[in-house]
Amino acid sequence: MATLSRDALKKRPFADRKNYPYGFSRSGDFSIMESKMLQMHGSLIAALVDGELSPENEEEMSYLEAALGHQPPKNSAEKAWVKYQTRINRPKTASIYGAKNGSAGDDDDDATITEDSDDIDIDIDED
Repeated sequence: MATLSRDALKKRPFADRKNYPYGFSRSGDFSIMESKMLQMHGSLIAALVDGELSPENEEEMSYLEAALGHQPPKNSAEKAWVKYQTRINRPKTASIYGAKNGSAGDDDDDATITEDSDDIDIDIDED
């Protein structure tokens, strides 16, 4: 696969067809401004995070530091990228039908039986 130059990455719109097949703006997860920021800066930030490019200026260094979680996001592109990463890495929701294999977990608390025979005595006064 051919590597893209820095200028080509800046001009290339970012898209994630796996997680957002209809685009960021149609997902409901991002505002219009966040969608634009992801499309404009996402390819460059992804290349920086993946190590395909090394940061050349302070802006790119800030993108990388915010994307890696070393500093809080400062501008709208960094905030959109952090939000995007949070959305794609969130845990999947459970099915309403239960587990796929239909078995209970191995650490079932109901199966624990104690040998205590200390019964509680309740005195009921009948008048």
